[in-house]
Amino acid sequence: MTIEHLPADTSPDKVADALERDGVAVVDELAGGELLDTVKAELDPYLAATDTGPDDFSGHQTRRTGGLVARSPAARELITHPLVLGSVGKVLHHSASFQLHLTQVIALGPGQAAQYIHRDQWAFDHFPFPTGYQVQCNTIWAMTDFTEANGATRVMPGSHRYDDGLHFTEADTEPAEMARGSVVFYLGSLYHGGGANHTDEVRYGANITYTVGWLRQEENQYLSVPPEIVRELPVDLLRLIGYARGAYALGYVDDLRDPIEVVRPDLAEADLRGFGSEPA
Repeated sequence: MTIEHLPADTSPDKVADALERDGVAVVDELAGGELLDTVKAELDPYLAATDTGPDDFSGHQTRRTGGLVARSPAARELITHPLVLGSVGKVLHHSASFQLHLTQVIALGPGQAAQYIHRDQWAFDHFPFPTGYQVQCNTIWAMTDFTEANGATRVMPGSHRYDDGLHFTEADTEPAEMARGSVVFYLGSLYHGGGANHTDEVRYGANITYTVGWLRQEENQYLSVPPEIVRELPVDLLRLIGYARGAYALGYVDDLRDPIEVVRPDLAEADLRGFGSEPA
């Protein structure tokens, strides 16, 4: 099964349809080079200070730099891209809300071996979610071209319908090759893994993922985004990073207060809703 590529002017419905069918899809050249250059420049000091991974899964030749909301104002455009949020909303429509789960730039260095094939939703303590019930929708933006040679993410289209806990090898997968500025969408239930980098150049990708609002976030956004930055963010982004209810009775403050009232008292009249949900 091949990976479907969609044009930049595609719709959230078409992305969601491809994800339902295959578990993965690429939208070609959705972000411009200037934006990616800015994101890279803003994150360069942090990338330089990030250690390589401590184990085979993280990658001994790979740097994973997080905290994109706080560290890169330009990256917020990727995080809140209308096509991405619209597509995630379609995929996770069964939940009252969805939230930002993880933000990181993955710098896959020369000589990095292939990552073992896994499901991202195994991060939830390997809980066996029912087959077909999606709790996570992910994106990786190509900040450089993604090729098989430099470690393009390897995926198994259709594997979101497979049983849990299965074991596969790199030979069972295919590379999600794409041009710089493109973005690969994939479900948290899709079997996949980072490819091996056989080149002399670093492969950069911005991994930005989303989950239903009632699950714990992989990246602790409340500590990753300092209070002084939180107070400057727009309401939609605040709710996306977690200052919202994850369901009817999840995430309020003391006497049923909206979290927004705590971090942005000037917005105390804002209605109580989670990102992507209807007003409570």
